Amino acid sequence: MIDYIVQRLGQAVLVAVILSVVTFLLLFVAKDPARALAAPDATAAEVELLRQRYGLDGPVPLQYVRWAAAAVRGDFGKSLFSQQPVSRILPPRIVATVQLSGFAILITVLVAVPLGVIAALRRGTVADLLASALAVAGQAMPIFWFGLMLIVLFSVKLGWLPVSGRGTFRHLVLPGTTLAFSVLPLTMRLTRSAMLEVVSQDFVRTATAKGVSRAAVVWKHAARNAATPVVLALGMQFGALLGGTVVTETVFAWPGLGDLAVTSVTTADLPVVQAIVLFAAVVVVASNLLADVLVGLIDPRVRY
Repeated sequence: MIDYIVQRLGQAVLVAVILSVVTFLLLFVAKDPARALAAPDATAAEVELLRQRYGLDGPVPLQYVRWAAAAVRGDFGKSLFSQQPVSRILPPRIVATVQLSGFAILITVLVAVPLGVIAALRRGTVADLLASALAVAGQAMPIFWFGLMLIVLFSVKLGWLPVSGRGTFRHLVLPGTTLAFSVLPLTMRLTRSAMLEVVSQDFVRTATAKGVSRAAVVWKHAARNAATPVVLALGMQFGALLGGTVVTETVFAWPGLGDLAVTSVTTADLPVVQAIVLFAAVVVVASNLLADVLVGLIDPRVRY
């Protein structure tokens, strides 16, 4: 198991380094990175000062080493828009996005997995048809439209939940549900497919023939063997979840990374954009690494 983890960790580090290079190269989208980092009315002396501050006065490989060393320390420079250190702007936004994403994953696991299992065990019944219809409708439905419909129903019509902001659990319900709906349908369909494959195997029929209870057969034997593709899918969908936060946080005015990303791109705040892109990349790599490790613990066969 240790060799398996070390191998996956090495792959994750390599991917993270490659992504950091791509993030660094965002500076060179502009012809003159120092001019892009400077204010529109900056003088030549101020541009040159920025060039020295960000280490843009040397060879590109050396520039990357300097930038990466600073990034490891959490130093991405100052925001061009607010003139505050990026390291001070990001933490509260990260906390808000982690809170939203964590709630969305919790909803996905609590709803999609049981529905997928029920649909597989009752294949061809009304329950299976309803679950499949919900999955298809969910995948076809734009996330922003679903969020707007939730606002109209639960905020405008019924007045049960607030439309925007972040302060209480009630503020989390609508954006969290909207974000969960971006990954819930696929997770449910994968759970159903994995369970259908497992319940038709010999060991499940043998356990049933030996008199093992239905609940034990389903949750102890079948569900554990069907968990591998589901766990991998959840890890791979974390990128889609982060992408969904951009839309969700914009619709619900949730003060997270997605909302900050939209503002930073609009104002061409390059240091903040770089920090957000690198953080998102590292989170996706880490989530995939965690999924690989969990799969290795669940199914020893993948270690070899």
